[in-house]
Amino acid sequence: MPAALTESELAAVSVAKVVDARGSACPGPLLEAKKGIGAVSVGAVLEIWSSDPITKTDIGAWAAKVGHAFLGYAPADGYDRVFVRRLK
Repeated sequence: MPAALTESELAAVSVAKVVDARGSACPGPLLEAKKGIGAVSVGAVLEIWSSDPITKTDIGAWAAKVGHAFLGYAPADGYDRVFVRRLK
């Protein structure tokens, strides 16, 4: 698996859609990501906002399993911004 992008690289990523799953516990943010990825075109980036600390691990594992690119995550004010590029 390639290394995740740095926070500054993530800040420059053009995001096609943001899914706000803050306040939702596992597996909520992952389910929201699964729904959201279908709303972006192949090659586009989905950003998931989550206050559940497990989300970044779950989404990374899910992306690898289904063939999308986990770009990494960046901490925000009380939540994480998780980035996935749709590859298929």
